[in-house]
Amino acid sequence: MTTPYSTKPERSFWRPAVASRSFFDLEELWHPRFDIQTTDPIVTFGSCFAQHIGRALVERGFSWYSAEPAPPGLSTANARLFNYDVFSARTGNIYTTSMLLQWTRWATGAAEIPAAVWKKDGRIYDPFRPAIEPNGFKTNQEMLANRKNSVAAFRECMKVAKYFVFTLGLTESWFDRAGGYEYAICPGTAAGEFDADRHRFKNQTVGEIQADLIEAIDLMREVNPALHFILTVSPVPLVATNSENHVLVATMESKSILRAVAGQVARERGEVDYFPSYELINSPVIRGTFFEPNQRSVNSQGVAFVMSKFFEGLVEAGGSLGTREKTNPARPPLSTIEQRSARTDLVCEEELLQAFEGAS
Repeated sequence: MTTPYSTKPERSFWRPAVASRSFFDLEELWHPRFDIQTTDPIVTFGSCFAQHIGRALVERGFSWYSAEPAPPGLSTANARLFNYDVFSARTGNIYTTSMLLQWTRWATGAAEIPAAVWKKDGRIYDPFRPAIEPNGFKTNQEMLANRKNSVAAFRECMKVAKYFVFTLGLTESWFDRAGGYEYAICPGTAAGEFDADRHRFKNQTVGEIQADLIEAIDLMREVNPALHFILTVSPVPLVATNSENHVLVATMESKSILRAVAGQVARERGEVDYFPSYELINSPVIRGTFFEPNQRSVNSQGVAFVMSKFFEGLVEAGGSLGTREKTNPARPPLSTIEQRSARTDLVCEEELLQAFEGAS
């Protein structure tokens, strides 16, 4: 008897595709929608894990684009310290699709850039990029001018790029009730002061996240109709949750929602693709192999495994594998020591929440 399953390839069946293999031998996990070449400008934004993708693209000789590069003469260490070439503009982590939409609205002029500031120890911090300057800014004017530059750089990324890679990280978010804007992290954690009457927590729903993502995509494509998107979901668990759930349960709910949204948007939009970095780290088949002992940080072997599947997929689609010999002078290839410590120098505002463990 012939059924729709009769003509399905081996990858469609669990036993031959998964159970009979080492997970290192898993194949055809991703069939890219686009044939990306090394000469195609690519930008990366999102949660902490997106930084690994940017680095890997550079190491392979792809045209990773930085619209806000480090000033000439600044050392590699200080460039990292001051958040240059972490993402394609100095936006800091963009954990939610609502924050992506917020940046997109600012960059396209659909919304005014707020004048909000945070203060700590006599210094000024950006509520939307609290880790962008490790010691804060001297004045409000300096910080606001710097924010404006980053918004302009974000717009430049939209205009120049052919591919926009975005890693979805969180559903939990904090908003200003009066201004309606979203903060990068809970006020009072990195800087500023928390005000329960002013600051509103929101654990976003599937519908809200999807609507914001689609609006951001549409606004960007009004600026650059040729722009394509690759969505990923961060495999990194939450540092902390403000929901009433255990942090493990909150993590599973959050990542499940983000994964559902990313898959749905990729199915419905021809200019959007989904890459399974989340599955490559978190699937039970992997047995937690790629997490550090803290069961949260992805180790260097895990990053290498994920990115090897990314580049293998590109070749299968007719794109380029790139070459490790090519380098980008703005971001030299990582040494062995740097590779081992790659996870420790990721810029992740969310990790500031660890300071509040046991505070109750």
